[in-house]
Amino acid sequence: MIRITIDGKHLELEKPINLLEAAKLVGINIPNLCYSPELTPYGGCRLCLVEIEGRRTPVASCSRLAEDGMVVRTNTPQLREIRRELLNLLISNHPMDCLTCEKVGACDLQKLCYEYGVSTPSYPYDPPNMPLDDQNPIMVRDQSKCIKCGKCVRVCREIQVSNVFEHVGRGFTSTVTTAGDRPISRDFCRMCGQCIAICPTGALTNKELAGYRPWELKKVRTTCPFCGTGCTFDLNVDVENNRVVGVTPCEDAPINGTQLCVKGRFHTDFISSEERLTTPLIKKDGKFVPATWNEAISLIATRFGEIKAKHGADAFAGLSSARCTNEDNYIFQKFIRAAIGTNNVDHCART
Repeated sequence: MIRITIDGKHLELEKPINLLEAAKLVGINIPNLCYSPELTPYGGCRLCLVEIEGRRTPVASCSRLAEDGMVVRTNTPQLREIRRELLNLLISNHPMDCLTCEKVGACDLQKLCYEYGVSTPSYPYDPPNMPLDDQNPIMVRDQSKCIKCGKCVRVCREIQVSNVFEHVGRGFTSTVTTAGDRPISRDFCRMCGQCIAICPTGALTNKELAGYRPWELKKVRTTCPFCGTGCTFDLNVDVENNRVVGVTPCEDAPINGTQLCVKGRFHTDFISSEERLTTPLIKKDGKFVPATWNEAISLIATRFGEIKAKHGADAFAGLSSARCTNEDNYIFQKFIRAAIGTNNVDHCART
């Protein structure tokens, strides 16, 4: 058993975990910009520094494991001053266009600057002037707003195993970019959007949500309809126009966390598709015409009876859908086997 004290709160751990995660267990949120529990610790932003009794200098809580007897302080005046200075350095090399940035209201850097009272840079203001990369269908990449936290590099390498991004150069002029500094394309990127979801600033933004502010959208938590895995995400709804405009992951999703496949993250546009069927159709004189549910079901029942009487039950085959619930799929296979009388039933989990 590991016993530690964080800001006067006592905590017992069964196994060593980093101090940042330990602090969460007692309701203490240590600020950070480069940490994610799904990724290896990076320790780059240094905002998560904490003081440990008996040590002369602060340590990064994201990469320091808890040890028995530790007494940790996370919010002393010295630590707040260090964080304020680090944020000051970051915005001195960052465009100050928060009013027109797509990430306004959802930017972690902006939130921390507000919390620590950092409004204008104290150092010579020298933001990088780099061209936008918006040639792909899913994201806008603005390297001028990149704070080199390395989250996109690690999520692409460790979770997606695609290695699209990498740190290039050293020091003040270093960047996070692609091989050969090429625009993002399907030639070498699977367009999963993991990097967009994990980026703490406006360096990577979702094109589907462009033009919307967080307070303009209502989030509705639901289950992804594309397969049977059961991933959870938030539908972002434009309430004024009653339209789903995009998807954002939720960290507390029990199955997938912030991870989503490309279908789940970007293809809920089928909800508002003009090609989506909204009423039953019956073919008459070679053309589909709208019908009531009673008409459609009566026609199906009649034709099923005729086909079974003439050709037998094995003339039928049932193909179920991964977009249905488990209960609906159970009823479907029961109908094919018991009511129709055939075992010709199958299912495809792909879309």
